[in-house]
Amino acid sequence: MRTIKFGIVGCGLMGREFASAAARWCHLTDVDVRPELVAVCDANADLFGWYRSNFPSITRFATDYRDLMKDGSIEALYVAVPHHLHAEIYVAAIEADKHLLGEKPFGIDREANATIRAALVKHPKAFVRCSSEFPFFPAPQRIFQAAQSGAFGRILEVSAGLHHCSDMDPDKPLNWKRQVAFNGAYGCMGDLGMHALHVPLRLGWKPRDVRAVLSKIVADRPVAKGSRERRPCETWDNATLLCTAADLRTGDAFPMTLSTKRISPGDTNTWFLQVLGTRTSMAFSSRYPKTLRSLEYTPGGAQAWREEDLGCVSAAPAITGPIFEFGFSDAILQMWAAFCTELAHGKAPFGCVTPEETAAQHAIFTAALESHARNGVAAVAY
Repeated sequence: MRTIKFGIVGCGLMGREFASAAARWCHLTDVDVRPELVAVCDANADLFGWYRSNFPSITRFATDYRDLMKDGSIEALYVAVPHHLHAEIYVAAIEADKHLLGEKPFGIDREANATIRAALVKHPKAFVRCSSEFPFFPAPQRIFQAAQSGAFGRILEVSAGLHHCSDMDPDKPLNWKRQVAFNGAYGCMGDLGMHALHVPLRLGWKPRDVRAVLSKIVADRPVAKGSRERRPCETWDNATLLCTAADLRTGDAFPMTLSTKRISPGDTNTWFLQVLGTRTSMAFSSRYPKTLRSLEYTPGGAQAWREEDLGCVSAAPAITGPIFEFGFSDAILQMWAAFCTELAHGKAPFGCVTPEETAAQHAIFTAALESHARNGVAAVAY
């Protein structure tokens, strides 16, 4: 069993999710590489307590990320920080020859993303990927495999997205995601869009053009809980992108809708993917985590959607029996198994988002901003 010594930069929610996944690595049954947490870093030292209590393997606690870059015992880093810090910290990690899993959108804007990728050219030893866990659910894996095999026939339409409702309350305090200086001009697209794009981009379904409708719903928010002082919300709450993509196998064009929403009534955190085809159609929503919906068309036959409960059947085998449900923490574990497996062996059954795919994401969101600004269709320049 190969051990990869990891450091975490950013000890908030997603840092804890990774740490939790590392703690339950024994849940995987056929992975010959594992992460070991040896260092954490956050500007807020108050966050260290949970890590101290649960991970005796951590020997370094730092408030300056540069301390981790200098530590030769650390092989890889998970960096989960606000978007405006991506270029600075990702480049520092790459230049220190650390392997890296970074968060979306992999640079606050297209220029920052290009800066990160330029560092990779100079330091090719660093293995670098971007986080996106939802495609590791069993049903999206089945949809991906069906697309690869051509099972859909001619693709009629694709829709993908991530919706949540955590910002429904207009009195929820302002945070960094509502400020362009920290979140970037993409707004909800930068925060959520890679989730929608991971599978389409992996299948080569790159939008040629985009017609974007972007919405700012809550104009201002209190600066703190209970405060009467309110400040403007600068970033987009919701985004709907209607794109033209094409099937690489046939060249046939089809419409693709990408949807990212922070204000979506009733959605706690709902990821979905639907592919409609002339032979087969498939759909999945994390609202029903074990259910794959499919429709197989036979001329003259009935057109009826069927539902199949997939259970816990994952890319990296785990001890959970297939009769049980797969969940978000399982998707996180599968994503990290894919990252570590690809780092160690050069391939994985389904890999994490590549730097090239993050570049495509930035091209799409840049075009979306242009489309909305001039109320028209914008070409995507890759």
